[in-house]
Amino acid sequence: MLDDTIRQQLAAYLERVTQPFEIVAALGGDAKSAELHELLSEIAAMRPGMIALRTNGQDRRVPSFTLERIGAPARLRFAAIPLGHEFTSLVLALLWTGGHPPKEAPELLEQIKALEANLNFEVYMSLSCHNCPDVVQALALMATLNPRITVTVIDGGLFQQEIDAREIMGVPTVYLNGQPFANGHMGLEDILHKVDSGAAQRDAVRISAKAPFEVLVIGGGPAGAAAAIYAARKGIRTGLVADRLGGQVNDTNEIENYPGLPQTNGPAYAAALAGQVRGYGVDVMNAQRVTALTPAARPGGLANVTLDNGGQLHSRAVIVATGARWRNVGCPGEQEYKTRGVAYCPHCDGPLFKGKDVAVIGGGNSGVEAAIDLAGVVQHVTLLEFLPEMKADAVLIDKLRSLPNVTVHTNAQTTGITGADGKVNGLHFKRRDSGELVQLPLEGVFVQIGLIPDTEWLGGAVERTRQGEIVIDAKGQTSAPGIFAAGDCTTTPYKQIVVAAGSGAAAALSAFDYLIRTPAMDAGAKNG
Repeated sequence: MLDDTIRQQLAAYLERVTQPFEIVAALGGDAKSAELHELLSEIAAMRPGMIALRTNGQDRRVPSFTLERIGAPARLRFAAIPLGHEFTSLVLALLWTGGHPPKEAPELLEQIKALEANLNFEVYMSLSCHNCPDVVQALALMATLNPRITVTVIDGGLFQQEIDAREIMGVPTVYLNGQPFANGHMGLEDILHKVDSGAAQRDAVRISAKAPFEVLVIGGGPAGAAAAIYAARKGIRTGLVADRLGGQVNDTNEIENYPGLPQTNGPAYAAALAGQVRGYGVDVMNAQRVTALTPAARPGGLANVTLDNGGQLHSRAVIVATGARWRNVGCPGEQEYKTRGVAYCPHCDGPLFKGKDVAVIGGGNSGVEAAIDLAGVVQHVTLLEFLPEMKADAVLIDKLRSLPNVTVHTNAQTTGITGADGKVNGLHFKRRDSGELVQLPLEGVFVQIGLIPDTEWLGGAVERTRQGEIVIDAKGQTSAPGIFAAGDCTTTPYKQIVVAAGSGAAAALSAFDYLIRTPAMDAGAKNG
């Protein structure tokens, strides 16, 4: 099943297993059970004496398997054949079960071990979802470390009837003790904040006790990461606070236009950014949302940054790199049916609409690419573009029009998304040239109309455009001394990864220049 290269790499990883364990499979006579049996047999054969395979497991989900340490009850089950994006999750689960230490921060590992509640998680994922592995891996780690926690990882494409019964229309979707817990991307810190009631208060105290930074970066995407790397390389005290390391890049599938990196994907690139930032000793505060920025009253003073948990950070220079988020259509029904048929990631959620009719709103490159991808999975795709012509590249438009199960409507204004029984059942649009109202019966709507800068929290701290972009000069300086900005949240043209990274580097160099040319005021004056 595994090709020779993957098999050799996996065998090398499994040499790190130091504690024997069993893979216990619940199998049937179907083709998927045979496929899973083949995969598990290959894995067990790579580490005889340490990994044993039993095929007499019992579970209501077939095929599935558990990873069980000798003498301990099963706490982690995969109701899946974890290949595709989830192969890394399988490898990590094997290593952790086999005694190999995880690489997470020691304080997070201790926080997991200290959880006292009985937590039974079920996480629904798709093998094509690039956001799902972070959630799966976080929960798998929790189950490995704490005997009160159990986790079942369920492939929605393999158990479609269960997906339909629970009316799951987006992945990752997590249930806790039988009740809905969360939808969408989450990291380990996010999950811990939700299940550990005292985490936010402890974080606020810990963060507020930090000494002032020389450069504090707000945002963890390509711009923020580049800024932190360039600042740290100057040997100055650098911090980075972000609600999500990697930022919007985590939601990007293929990246094929980054110079020197011919092909990668968003999650892999985001992980590389995070590793490089940490490697330079940057004080990373992840899963933290900033709610306010108060610039220093005078050059050389300390700016103040407030977090949503009440924590306070101070820095001589601040670089804002909060990026952008998916733009909403703003029509009735969009918010009501979000994750109930309204989706923003075709790669993640597309497989859940297999054989169904869906719409894509947006005729730019993202929208057309989404429609092309979905056409290979769903029954029919209707693409709606507000303007008279689609804005995507000609080669993409030609490909789209060649597909037999795609209909394109231009000059189409989406006026509403309808639903019944808690999920989408249709969409209304108006033909802008004639005023005709059209109703489409369908079960999914994928919104692909661009991004909006994540800057509302700034208020009047710095000058912004009517669209919310932070106004910067060629060096990344904002209207407030000592406050710089970079990336998709700014007036920098061309919202591309390489442009964001370059602007982050420029902002860091400008911040350093500001520091060496501006005498520091008394550090005791927090906003002096």
